[in-house]
Amino acid sequence: MPISVIDTEIPEVKVIVAIRHPDNRGFFSETYKEIDYEKIGISRFVQDNLSESAKGVIRGLHWQDFPYGQGKLVTCFSGAIFDVAVDIRKKSPTFGKHVAIKLNSSEPKALWIPEGFAHGFQSLEDNTRVMYKVTNYWNKDSEKSLNYRSPGLNIVWPIGNPILSEKDRDALSLNEIYVD
Repeated sequence: MPISVIDTEIPEVKVIVAIRHPDNRGFFSETYKEIDYEKIGISRFVQDNLSESAKGVIRGLHWQDFPYGQGKLVTCFSGAIFDVAVDIRKKSPTFGKHVAIKLNSSEPKALWIPEGFAHGFQSLEDNTRVMYKVTNYWNKDSEKSLNYRSPGLNIVWPIGNPILSEKDRDALSLNEIYVD
């Protein structure tokens, strides 16, 4: 299989590492092959999203409510990000806990974030491009945002005074959300 899977502190969240085949021209890597992802229990994707961010931008922490929940496979294609997945399933033993990982363009890693998690990232460099595959279509009316500094999250963001959207500045706190 051209990928390997690394478990995280939250069992449902996975780090996926693509195998690179280097040569004198650079490298080749299969970043997505449906049959390999099916073998590790990750469902099909229906949409790809691409963002570009300046250094210090935080995008998130976002999720979509049922029935529009999305699993996300996040990859950084240029620059670097501090990527975060927060368990927002109230009945989960890891509710409010998070996994954080640095993703960058020089390492073949991706983060798998299943439904029931809020996702966000902070751009660590200018012109950082992030691509993520999702398992459900975007639905504006079901999209929610968790405040990146909500009490109880204990996320240590690498860059202070982040650049935020209005939606993310006005986001809910952890004690204001409920996701089964």
